[in-house]
Amino acid sequence: MISTELNAEVMSDEEVVRQVLAGEITLFEILMRRHNQRLYRVARSILGDDSEAEDVIQDSYVRAYTHLNQFAGEARFSTWLTKIAVHEALARLRHRGRFVDIDSTSGAERDDMSLFTSKTRDPEQQVLARELNAVLEAAVDALPEAYRSVFMLRDVEEMSTAETSECLDISEEAVKTRLHRPRVLLREELYARIGIASAESFQFAGTRCDRVVSAVFNRIRS
Repeated sequence: MISTELNAEVMSDEEVVRQVLAGEITLFEILMRRHNQRLYRVARSILGDDSEAEDVIQDSYVRAYTHLNQFAGEARFSTWLTKIAVHEALARLRHRGRFVDIDSTSGAERDDMSLFTSKTRDPEQQVLARELNAVLEAAVDALPEAYRSVFMLRDVEEMSTAETSECLDISEEAVKTRLHRPRVLLREELYARIGIASAESFQFAGTRCDRVVSAVFNRIRS
């Protein structure tokens, strides 16, 4: 593995892409380490499974590398890459036969979200409240799929409405609509109660990050 810390600080994604296309394949590591966490978060928000999310990350990088010359620069590279990950995750979801559109979300699923409205503070909840990230991740996981991915991109990854719309292939109005309800639920039950900072949740680093980088290089070099 190469040391990417300096390069990551001074090179834009687009410059890295140009150099990778020019033959500096090892620089692709910069892009992977820079975007691993975002891709993990969005893939997991759709699939709800750590292992499958990691597989999606690898598949997304291999697909991005294979089609890197098709990146036209009309959108940010991060948006283009995230959109690939979204498509890969949704493809797996459809293969499972579990794809649920927002318009077809059943009343029962909506009722299930009422678990966030309880104001009771039992001892177990107080313990969980101290486990900041675990509480948030469990709460987000409980959201219906159609809300979860929008929340993850907009509020956790802090992507704009336009970028989220582009990544998920939905209108900007749909992004705003799908974001409103989970924001209310999560803010009332988690943000106000614990004062949480969502940016620290769904971490993807260390050995997991190294494993993805190594696996992707093995695949694109084979």
